[in-house]
Amino acid sequence: MSNSEEPLSKRPRLPSSEEKAETLLHSTADAASDKDDKHETLAILNPKIIHGLDEIAKIYREAKPYSHAVLDPIFVDGFAEKVLDEVKHNLKAKFKESDLFRVYQSIDFANISPESNPTLKDTMPSLMTLREFLYSSYWRNCIEKMSNLTPGTLTDQIDCAVNCHDKGCHLLCHDDVIGTRKVSYILYLTDPEPNWTDEDGGRLELYESITEEVAVAVEPENGTTKKSFVTKVPGVIPVKTLLPRFNTLAFFVVEPGVSFHSVQEVFCDRPRLSIQGWYHAKEKPKEMEHASLNQLKTDAWQDLSEDFTTPVSMECKQKTGSSDDATKLSRKDVEYLSRYINKTYLRPESIQEICKRFEEESSVQLRHFFNEEWENKVSKLLREEDDKCCVGRDRPVLDYSVGVSEEWLLVGPAHKQRFLEYVGEAKHDGNTSGSLLKFLKEAVMQSTEFGKLLKSFTNLGMPLGYRGKVRRFRPGLDYTIAHYGILTKKAVLDATMCFVSGKGDQSIGDETDHDDDIIWQSDDKGGFECYISADDDDDDDDDDDDDNDGKTERKKKKEAEDEYDEEDDTKLLSVSASNNTLSLVYRDPGTMRFIKYVGIGAPSSRWDLSLEYQVEDNDDEAASVN
Repeated sequence: MSNSEEPLSKRPRLPSSEEKAETLLHSTADAASDKDDKHETLAILNPKIIHGLDEIAKIYREAKPYSHAVLDPIFVDGFAEKVLDEVKHNLKAKFKESDLFRVYQSIDFANISPESNPTLKDTMPSLMTLREFLYSSYWRNCIEKMSNLTPGTLTDQIDCAVNCHDKGCHLLCHDDVIGTRKVSYILYLTDPEPNWTDEDGGRLELYESITEEVAVAVEPENGTTKKSFVTKVPGVIPVKTLLPRFNTLAFFVVEPGVSFHSVQEVFCDRPRLSIQGWYHAKEKPKEMEHASLNQLKTDAWQDLSEDFTTPVSMECKQKTGSSDDATKLSRKDVEYLSRYINKTYLRPESIQEICKRFEEESSVQLRHFFNEEWENKVSKLLREEDDKCCVGRDRPVLDYSVGVSEEWLLVGPAHKQRFLEYVGEAKHDGNTSGSLLKFLKEAVMQSTEFGKLLKSFTNLGMPLGYRGKVRRFRPGLDYTIAHYGILTKKAVLDATMCFVSGKGDQSIGDETDHDDDIIWQSDDKGGFECYISADDDDDDDDDDDDDNDGKTERKKKKEAEDEYDEEDDTKLLSVSASNNTLSLVYRDPGTMRFIKYVGIGAPSSRWDLSLEYQVEDNDDEAASVN
């Protein structure tokens, strides 16, 4: 898989003005209205587009990784400049953020029509002309022709809003499939001077679609089983990128499991302005089960297929019996753990205080968890690795494979996650970041002694099993998304050992605070872990009878909204990234979690040892995060 970028010189060129104009395919019913629309449209639309629809349709069909095209330029000289000026001076945008995006967005253009507010023709004449153009039946027919759609496919339902991706803003991988959306379009209004470059970020990223076999949970009367099926998912990194050049319009047909795309983080201080939306069809597309949103809301087994490993602690318990004495923290256990762990956390009074807090809140964060010797070893190697890769501290990331090796593998698919996982050997005296982190994972977090310590910290009993990874989240590239595949059938104990730059101290708001600690605790650059409730949406079929008018209208309203609206999320807990900090969270079956996209402004990569422990069922001992 390549991550090739298309040079501007290789962009598909539109036909010359000398080429013969093609007659648009319009239905008889639309002919009269098209004639009225056409006069206004011809005044602002680039003549080469009007005369080259067939050639554009050919370019569209042949484009990879899926059919798409870029109209460059779309409007005659001067028009887009006027629209940009009016957008800057008249429209307001609302900040929105979730696990999938960070953006400023205006209200839908359907709510700012000149019919409802005649003064808009005077205050924003060019923007209103653009609105009429985008909503016109003539331009819809042009879109149908260029996209190789059957005439009459598109209805008069159109979504349109201004998006402003400021520095740090982004939109992660998805396929745009919701309801009857049919064609996605993005009109770029980035400042024309200077030209937008790769170092500015904000590229439109396109992903190839690959087939993947997954298993979902089904619950017949005799118990839960697996059912496998093949679905379409995106690759881990984009295979093509497009710069958001001023006065260009990108478009593509929305197709479940195919039209995967994302908006790269904006690296520069210039806003990436665009007018973006969808043309709708009469019906939903086929194969909706492949849609990225549906995949995120499917009870998949892919996370559960990695069975919990039975640890030595369980073997010890089986041999010695189930008495508490067999799993109590002994002096020998403390001696072993003190080789690695800050002795403060091994004192009886500290353990008692931690247990009390955990029972009250179902979570606790323990700073400076590993002792100074191990913290220094780890921090030195991680700092060197970030410097070698030139990531973090506002350094633009132009290579999606930075840090990838035979030992550090890319993990996807991109609509659910992207990070590096270490699969190499563990070494006590390791001189690489991965080998040392994996050693700590195996020697400490998978040990019998640590299992006993977790029991003392949480009062949940001895862990029955564990599973986990050594991960790296690179600034400007990596994240995980909340999805139903994360859900477990029983409550688990999450133990996440985080390493980032900084001292790992709690900021107190004075000159003693470390700059990196302040940045991480602000959460502004991402890298935090967030727990949210799984959606309990009603999955009723669409009913159009009179008895269900209210339900139908609510469903239509929900489909019209962006599927990634953060207001749909119910945040239960957010844990900021902090150096050498262990986070313990008791997570119930109805709770999802994600690592927020790490921006290039983060001081370092986020490295962690992420483990889940299977614990004994005991509803009386601790209330989970739910």
